[in-house]
Amino acid sequence: MELTSVLNFLENRTILVTGATGFLAKIFVEKILRVQPNVKKLYLLLRAADDKSAMQRFNTEVVGKDLFKVLREKCGPNFTTFVSQRTTIVPGDITCENLGVNDTNLLEQMWKEVDIVVNLAATTNFDERYDVALGLNTFGARHVLNFAKKCNKLKVLLHVSTAYVCGEKEGLMLEKPYYMGETLNGTLGLDIEAEKKVMDEKLKQLKAENASEKSITTAMKELGLERARKYGWPNTYVFTKAMGEMLLGKFKEEVPLVINRPTIITSTFKEPFPGWVEGIRTIDSLAVGYGKGRITCFLGNPKTILDVIPADMVVNSMIVAMMAHAEQKGSETIYQIGSSVSNPLNITNLRDYGFNYFRKNPWINKVNGKPIIVGKVNVLSSMDSFQRYMALHYMLPLKGLEIVNAAFCQYFQGKYLELYRKIKFVMRLIDLYGPYLFLKAAFDDLNTEKLRIGAKESGIETEIFYFDPKIINWEDYFMKIHLPGVVRYVFK
Repeated sequence: MELTSVLNFLENRTILVTGATGFLAKIFVEKILRVQPNVKKLYLLLRAADDKSAMQRFNTEVVGKDLFKVLREKCGPNFTTFVSQRTTIVPGDITCENLGVNDTNLLEQMWKEVDIVVNLAATTNFDERYDVALGLNTFGARHVLNFAKKCNKLKVLLHVSTAYVCGEKEGLMLEKPYYMGETLNGTLGLDIEAEKKVMDEKLKQLKAENASEKSITTAMKELGLERARKYGWPNTYVFTKAMGEMLLGKFKEEVPLVINRPTIITSTFKEPFPGWVEGIRTIDSLAVGYGKGRITCFLGNPKTILDVIPADMVVNSMIVAMMAHAEQKGSETIYQIGSSVSNPLNITNLRDYGFNYFRKNPWINKVNGKPIIVGKVNVLSSMDSFQRYMALHYMLPLKGLEIVNAAFCQYFQGKYLELYRKIKFVMRLIDLYGPYLFLKAAFDDLNTEKLRIGAKESGIETEIFYFDPKIINWEDYFMKIHLPGVVRYVFK
């Protein structure tokens, strides 16, 4: 690994970024434009029907966000010109060959100019439709690889995955690849092409039965969960991301490949300013529900380590890794970006930070104008204790996560509709995030630590491209940065 100045490496580079309207992609684009204004070109691929709609999405969903206010202030009246000179907005779709780019002249231009490909396009919904998740997270990764192979000047392909491709395994999760057909529970027979056939046949059957779009969506979500759990993954998201990694490793040939596996991504730590976040991201579902008074208890092991990492640190690690592995033909390097080994945070810490913050800064109910008073969340350590709690407090007949007895359920909804909604909200979160609230795993980041040490020893711009979680004081971060950011940008 030969490390030099990252800023020098970025100068005059041409970078293709897929999924350009996504959370991490926006932070990546803003960072490059702000710290290296002499980047040659950023080709930004986003889903759109044509150039006009693509540009409209870019203006409203990317540069129109608060995230770009620092760059906007830095550029002043030249902001629009500066951005337009350094970006080319590309309507496309990674579920298609050639990334769905129909303009042949533009394709030839991209293949001629692009140095670096960064794949950030994905669906992160845990229970996404199987056809959608396969198209984006699995075969989309293959299409990006095929595109990268056609780039004459390619230095490196960086693909963003997730640390949770490990499923629910216990112990230290190593930075190692997944190979074709590998499963988490030892079940044989995982074949990615066969998975596509299973999905296609199910979709064909549903359409032949004239199923409604709602029924098709439900059935495809259920199919994704069923296929994931057959091979040991807890949800469709991590299953399809793991298969995407398999395809990249199998077919990369001479392409220098970096796979970045972040853990739970939270708001920015420092840049472009502290606390920027977008959308309800995993643990923020809990913050929003709790701050609005919808959560009084939750299921989980109080000692479980929640591996979280601020978004700007993830982006900085990506940029340094791009530089470190440029032109290493045929290499594959995996970086897990997280905090569970070097600076662990547990569920109890998070609960206490939430309680202290919302007690001092209560959310105001928009209906009656009154502050919502929160209490400490009861963290229940087993499904049995959760059922007992619900039965005792709400007289609910529960089986697993389902309310049984249809007549009671109907009566309950009618008489206590708001309470019913709260309970359904909690149950939904438990169903989606339950596996991670009992996770007995830590994510090895030895490769990432070597990258950090190498950057420091080489004297590169570590104050600009910081990604060491050991510098974070979690209490300060959650109380002064993350929770205020969630309230500002996520609460509705």
